[in-house]
Amino acid sequence: MSQFQQTVRIEGMSCASCVRRVEKALAAVPGVASAAVNLATETARVESSAPLEFSAIQQAIDKAGYAASELAPRSPAAPAAAHLPEGLAVILSAALSLPLVIPMVADWFGVHLMLAPWVQWALATPVQFVFGARFYRAGWKALMARAGNMDLLVALGTSAAYGLSVYLAMTPQEGMPHLYFEASAVVLTLVLLGKWLEARAKRQTASAIRALQDLRPLTARVRREGESDADLPIEQVRVGDIVVVRAGERVAVDGEVVDGASHVDESLITGESLPVAKHVGDRLTGGAINGEGLLLVRTSAIGAETTLARIIRLVEDAQAAKAPVQKLVDQVAAVFVPVVLLIAALTLAGWWLATGNAEQALINAVVVMVIACPCALGLATPAAIMAGTGIAARHGILIKDAEALEMARQVDTVVFDKTGTLTQGKPELAHLLPHGVAEARLLQLAAAVQRGSEHSLARAVLDAEAAPAAGRLAPLTASALTTLPGRGLAATADGIELLLGSSRLMAERGVDTGPLAQRAAELEAQGHTISWLADADAAAPRLLGLLAFADQPKEHARAAVDRLHARGIATVMLTGDNLGSAQAVAQALGIGSVEANLLPADKTTVIARLKAEGKRVAMVGDGINDAPALAAAHVGIAMATGTDVAMNAAGITLMRGEPLLVADAIDISHRTFSKIRQNLFWAFIYNVAGIPLAALGMLNPLLAGAAMAFSSVSVISNALLLRRWRPSKE
Repeated sequence: MSQFQQTVRIEGMSCASCVRRVEKALAAVPGVASAAVNLATETARVESSAPLEFSAIQQAIDKAGYAASELAPRSPAAPAAAHLPEGLAVILSAALSLPLVIPMVADWFGVHLMLAPWVQWALATPVQFVFGARFYRAGWKALMARAGNMDLLVALGTSAAYGLSVYLAMTPQEGMPHLYFEASAVVLTLVLLGKWLEARAKRQTASAIRALQDLRPLTARVRREGESDADLPIEQVRVGDIVVVRAGERVAVDGEVVDGASHVDESLITGESLPVAKHVGDRLTGGAINGEGLLLVRTSAIGAETTLARIIRLVEDAQAAKAPVQKLVDQVAAVFVPVVLLIAALTLAGWWLATGNAEQALINAVVVMVIACPCALGLATPAAIMAGTGIAARHGILIKDAEALEMARQVDTVVFDKTGTLTQGKPELAHLLPHGVAEARLLQLAAAVQRGSEHSLARAVLDAEAAPAAGRLAPLTASALTTLPGRGLAATADGIELLLGSSRLMAERGVDTGPLAQRAAELEAQGHTISWLADADAAAPRLLGLLAFADQPKEHARAAVDRLHARGIATVMLTGDNLGSAQAVAQALGIGSVEANLLPADKTTVIARLKAEGKRVAMVGDGINDAPALAAAHVGIAMATGTDVAMNAAGITLMRGEPLLVADAIDISHRTFSKIRQNLFWAFIYNVAGIPLAALGMLNPLLAGAAMAFSSVSVISNALLLRRWRPSKE
């Protein structure tokens, strides 16, 4: 199993064939388990079972004909910016090509302005060998690696047109010869323009990563005992340090508010547009912006362990991963350039034999090579995935990989956990019904058992105990606390062995709940969650009472379920809670199917059964007990308001505990793969239609060059339309 991963930047790639060749070279490096190359980000993600020296990776990439460099830890995995010389090269190349094009255009209107052959040669030569040198270098490296790429096609095609023009100019003949200097020069200029526009568009697809990177503060104001406040580099901040966050500043670390109150803007992290009130005890996420108040924050996570760092890793991983549909593109790319060269050779031979016109035969072969460049094919999938996962991250939907993105669009059944997913997850103790003990004693013993638990029901009991009321007893401390998964807790308090938990637990331990059974059923029918407290005396276990909890559905839970139903997606609710409470919540929210009194393993069994029935299942949960089901589903969707275990098991993480985001995640998945299909369709159709037309002599080099440059830009521009997507709530 791969444990080590590193990302390297690769320079010189131009098409899907380049991607294929780099991946093949990396796969041959000893120790490499897998390698995925992304043309849109110009990076390679290398996985290995042991640490690899960068020099070994660099050597393999160099041998394949490309340049590799290490990716700086804080730099986003995005294409290098287009520098002024690159833009200047386009301008100068266009300036030299324009005088060659003007006579040709003027000729269409009956005006003859033909330049002397030596003038045409003087204008075309710098374009061919100075501004076009990059294509020769890359094409030569590809040839030495016994492979082909876009640069090789461009170099061969334009060299053929240029060489033919030089030959005709030097051959004595009557009148002005028909030269093709303008074809070679304009094709190179258009390709350079297309690559420059493509680079600019690529940087826009990576804007989500850069926006997240920009949230990382470089310094933090730290307050340590016996020292005055000091601005320290973020690398010097330690867990437990008190960080001072003034009004208007960006929060530098993950932590807990220990003093102060304010409103905090977390929009770029959670997608929530409104500022959130923060008080003592509330958690803060690094990267958020403090509002009007001064906050003191105790640091709980730094560096790579912060929420923001984990978000960035998730988005980078998703954008670097390949969608399963990309396999088809890779298979085509493996044979594409050799096939194109074969078609060009057949075009040359066919036209020469059929017409005897070597000049026309060569030009038609040139057009085949120029129009067939597979740039758009290589960019179709990664550009859409980058744009889709990037805009999703901006709105609080983190997609772990391309496979989760693709699976989400196929979902026809969404399975929800109840507590904390569809409900607030903040239950209140609504009723205390003692049996054989005083109400205050029942609360005292229940609170003692719950004091060591992090469960939401435990917090409700402890809050009730802490609330001022007459007759409350002093708190007790329990010992020998044992968690009984899916059932409850066992502990000893005040010399009594106690059991606190579900009806299942009471039945298993032989506790008679009959005296309160009718009242419990009534409360369950009203949507309450029931916990029983019993004395676990082995000889004669006895009931001490029941606790009834009320947990309200989340504000938009009903709307979320309705949106899924409108898409034709079935909904199921799984819960360890009692059937009555589960049915009450399901009825209120319009959920079609309910299964209650489930253990964590039971939830996995239900998921497996649905999959066996041919369903495409998404599981939505937030707790540790949901992790097995999240992993078992076709795609797991975890609420980030829950546990880290749940998030690690899920393919998609929702940064807000907002059920509406479930439908939004499915929607952005559909839209992203719609763009992928559109891009692949046009990329394939472009070549399928363009190559035969070129071979039949129905296109000229200028039109072929313009079409080739336009195809790459159009594919990325189409993917960038995803940036207009907004969640349903907006």
